[in-house]
Amino acid sequence: MIAAIYARKSTEQTGADADAKSVARQIENARAFAAARGWTVPDAHVYSDDAISGAETRKLKNRQRLIDAITSGRSPVQVLVLRDASRLSRRDGDEAFGELKRIAQAGVEIWFYQDATRFSHGTFGDNVVGFVRAEMNAEYRREVSRWVKEAMVRKARAGHVTGGACFGYDNVKVDGHTERRINPEHAAVIRRIFALCADGVGYSRIAKLLNADGAPAPKPTRGRPPGWSPSTIHEVLRRPVYRGEVIYNQTRRRDAGGALTFAARPESDWLRFDRPELRIVSPDAWHAARQRLDGIREQLHVASGGKLGGHRRDIDSRYLFSGFMRCTRCGGTIAVMNRSHGHRPVYGCLAHHKRGTTVCDNALVKPLADVDDAVLTTLRVTLRPKAVDEVIDRAWQALAPPTLAADRARCQRDVDTVDRAIANLTTAIEMGDALPPLLDALKRKHAERQTLVATLAAHDAVDVTRLNRQDVARNTRRVLGEWQTRLRGQDVADTRQALREILVGPLAFRADGTAYHFEGDVLLDKVLAGTVGSAPFLARPDARSKGCTLHFTGVAA
Repeated sequence: MIAAIYARKSTEQTGADADAKSVARQIENARAFAAARGWTVPDAHVYSDDAISGAETRKLKNRQRLIDAITSGRSPVQVLVLRDASRLSRRDGDEAFGELKRIAQAGVEIWFYQDATRFSHGTFGDNVVGFVRAEMNAEYRREVSRWVKEAMVRKARAGHVTGGACFGYDNVKVDGHTERRINPEHAAVIRRIFALCADGVGYSRIAKLLNADGAPAPKPTRGRPPGWSPSTIHEVLRRPVYRGEVIYNQTRRRDAGGALTFAARPESDWLRFDRPELRIVSPDAWHAARQRLDGIREQLHVASGGKLGGHRRDIDSRYLFSGFMRCTRCGGTIAVMNRSHGHRPVYGCLAHHKRGTTVCDNALVKPLADVDDAVLTTLRVTLRPKAVDEVIDRAWQALAPPTLAADRARCQRDVDTVDRAIANLTTAIEMGDALPPLLDALKRKHAERQTLVATLAAHDAVDVTRLNRQDVARNTRRVLGEWQTRLRGQDVADTRQALREILVGPLAFRADGTAYHFEGDVLLDKVLAGTVGSAPFLARPDARSKGCTLHFTGVAA
């Protein structure tokens, strides 16, 4: 018989035997167990997940591959060998026992080499024993979680590091644990931030000053530019460790089922510890900064009528293009600035405005009304009937009976070719060849076939005899006229919704002297929906938008 092996080691196996702490050891023992019974174990059917909890089923990728192969309809193996049931899952008893049952119901024997027993179910005794064992495995996971939590609380009480790095401190190994030591260079930056805040300097201005001076900054999130930003300044000013107070247990890492999660705990569960040796900011400096921030918050609360923070920026924005424009220099947002140009609001690069020239040197600002008018005018010109006549002509040619017949025949040949490939892959899988690559190839071929079949259906749905070139032209002009009206900007909410519907991604703005050059793409399938009668024939789909697009460019001088 053909046997598969699954091995898993969890980060929670700190106190278990050596076998449970080594994936290689489990595989070695499982192979020996199979060989003693005359079973063959192909390398392609050895699956393992290393350093992942048995409750984290979404992260157990190879476990899922094994289950998919067994339950796909015709299992390539007849036996599954495990160290014990906990290797497959440590979820709650009903879930873990159910997974074992589904594998057994697929015709696969499950053997546990640790005690040389076979999984069985279907009788009262087997079901009770199987469920109890699964629940005991889950209880071990819960017990380990309690042990870990108790150990982490002890570490927090002792002043040891319980998390990762924190700006302002160096993590230092001391007698088997990690402690924080104040980093003098970082500490000077933190004290400067608190002093500037107390003196009335805002987040953006502080970030610019620090970036201009090349001050050390926290390590950026992957994909973000390095340096200080208003958000990191805000984080520093609210971090209690800088005043010598460590707060532990603010978040929960796992849910009741053991799956990884990050959820806030109620403040009543927080543990607070005084750590004067970690104090970077004096109590006076802390309270001076907090007093100023609390005062600003109260003023804004009063000024907004108690609605501060209750709006959604993009959907409810009163500016036409907020959220639709990007700076080509830094990739950041072109947004409405909190300043004016001759008493008129302006658009400019938000990264430059908030973070300074070291992050983006695009200092160009343009009056809001000028930019809005330039972009809307360009869009209306792009959507004039004359501008899309070429596309309609191409669609009409594609709908001609000879062309349509040739396209359909070519598409049918492609379907036949894919069907033969699917048949060959299915045969290879049944013979037990390299299963994972073959399964991946089979999925790709099925997806390709679905696309081709949909294209065939679109061909068959076209009734050329009912199409009239003049009707198509008339309908096109009517629809374009409706879009022209929506893009006049008279109703901001309706215009913004129209932009969401027809724009492919954001508009790219490039500063050139005193002007902004912009470009973008219009999703023509959406604009002309229903005018031709068959959107797939408008043009070759664009890879980004999955539809036909028109590119446009313009200048806001």
